[in-house]
Amino acid sequence: MVHSPVAFLRKLQISSSSLATKLISFSKYAQKSMKYPWQFICQNNPLSIQVTYFTLISFAGYAALKIIKPRDKQDALKDIDLLFTSVSASTVSSMATVEMEDFSSAQLCILTILMLIGGEVFTSMLDLYFMRAKSVTKGSSNRKGYSVYVDTESTTSATSVPTSVIMPVSELRLEEKNQVEPKTIESLGYALLVYLLVSNLGGSLVIFLYLISVPDAQGVLKRKGIGFVIFSVFTAVSSVANCGFTPVNENMIIFQKRSILLLLIIPQILAGNTLFAPCLRFLVWSLKKVTGQDEYHFILQHPETIGYKHLMSSKECVYLMLTVFSFIITQTILFCSLEWSSAALREMNSYEKIIGALFQSTNARHAGEYVVDLSSLSSAILVLYTVMMYLPGETSFLPKDDEQPSRAGIKDKRKRLLENWIFSQLSYLAIFVMLICITEREAMITDPLNFNVFSILFEVVSAYGNVGFSVGYSCKRLLNHDVYCRDASYGFVGKWSGKGKVILIMVMVFGRLKAFNMKGGRAWRLR
Repeated sequence: MVHSPVAFLRKLQISSSSLATKLISFSKYAQKSMKYPWQFICQNNPLSIQVTYFTLISFAGYAALKIIKPRDKQDALKDIDLLFTSVSASTVSSMATVEMEDFSSAQLCILTILMLIGGEVFTSMLDLYFMRAKSVTKGSSNRKGYSVYVDTESTTSATSVPTSVIMPVSELRLEEKNQVEPKTIESLGYALLVYLLVSNLGGSLVIFLYLISVPDAQGVLKRKGIGFVIFSVFTAVSSVANCGFTPVNENMIIFQKRSILLLLIIPQILAGNTLFAPCLRFLVWSLKKVTGQDEYHFILQHPETIGYKHLMSSKECVYLMLTVFSFIITQTILFCSLEWSSAALREMNSYEKIIGALFQSTNARHAGEYVVDLSSLSSAILVLYTVMMYLPGETSFLPKDDEQPSRAGIKDKRKRLLENWIFSQLSYLAIFVMLICITEREAMITDPLNFNVFSILFEVVSAYGNVGFSVGYSCKRLLNHDVYCRDASYGFVGKWSGKGKVILIMVMVFGRLKAFNMKGGRAWRLR
């Protein structure tokens, strides 16, 4: 069959037009992919982002600590201890294998930065940034101050196309918004930045003002050669981040009689983790009153729409506060009941004991600062602390509704199948404890009073909860006296082998990322 020249040219024109259309579509797709490279990553694998982030800052911190000389330049710190300390600071775990006074002022500054960028407030700001990057191309506004609202249900026929109505943000009913405006996420980002600056700078200022006004507190730091500014900033950042490190070997034991200082630090600890959500809601409410912006009103009215995990409704905030204060009061009562006449509180008067118990109970949930030697406490209190350290920071009495069934079909079924067969949190902790018992089996035989199963379990749960409590190591508990043994202020893990320390590094990182596995192990539950 012979085609005419006209028909051939027409087919060639159609083919060329189709090819040009495909090239234009591909170029637009490539341009969009280059413009929003984080959208795919953020939407599909946020766990990879978190793992990469903490890995990078941990190794960067290790490199900085390695380059900078310690306080005693002739006594070099081991690489495994520097890496362990860097991971402990970045995951805000405060597990220690070396004494804090071994670090120079420059190294303390590095640890301060790691605690700041590893804390929940800062990392949640990064999460918000990725949320904004994802929402930019997901039906984003076509003009500044305007939003496209797509009514997907009010169709006149089966073949009709959903209509788009363009209207100002202020005229949209909140109940009808199918998407979050980028400006709303930006406003929340500004609120988080204000929260981060006020909590850390304000905390540093109040501690510094206390130090310069109390001569006795100044004398403690002067004898140790630690500056007031370094101590104030380091302690405030550590408290807000709920890390638990302090620049001194004894943590807060040397300030156990400085009740005012302890009372100044307690709000910083609560605002940085367990009461972060209620404090953030109060800040957003304050900004709404001051600025009058509609975005803050939308955030308060529809916190679940934003998708930011620390935004809660008023009811949820009330239940969370009741839970937090109930735990603190219960721990304080039990602590005072069991330890009132113990050796740990012997040198304190009644007022100091109550404040110390309150401070200790506040730190048991997540922070990790302490005013007494934990090894001197009763077994009942240590078991209580083990339970408290295991609970996540936002544990609440308020029962949450089950998740609505997803429309993802096969993808959702695969996700649920994975959630069913991966291990639960307790299963992972049991595995970690067994692995450490294997690596430390020789020490458990020769030094059973220090290396016992409960001490290892306590250390693992503390690392998993990113708390930092430790029963420590005592030369007095050795069965065979060792003249070369020296008691140290760092944690029990400091006496472990290198393999055991590496395993606990994994536990700290796993604990910092436990939010991604809170629903695991459904198939392993006994019914």
